[in-house]
Amino acid sequence: MADSNKRTDRSTWAIGGGVILGLGVGLVFLQQSALAFVGCLLGGLGLGLMVTAIISSRSGGES
Repeated sequence: MADSNKRTDRSTWAIGGGVILGLGVGLVFLQQSALAFVGCLLGGLGLGLMVTAIISSRSGGES
């Protein structure tokens, strides 16, 4: 329990959040095109990765 004072880095949660967001948006387009669904998933993943990079750089890169 010595790690309870250490600040946890939750920037990686942005990746999962982006994928879930892409899934939700992709479900709207699923009836029209399966490729649009996959594109939304990949877009959400890319968005999550960019947000993670921004959050990590602002926190000083500490892990």
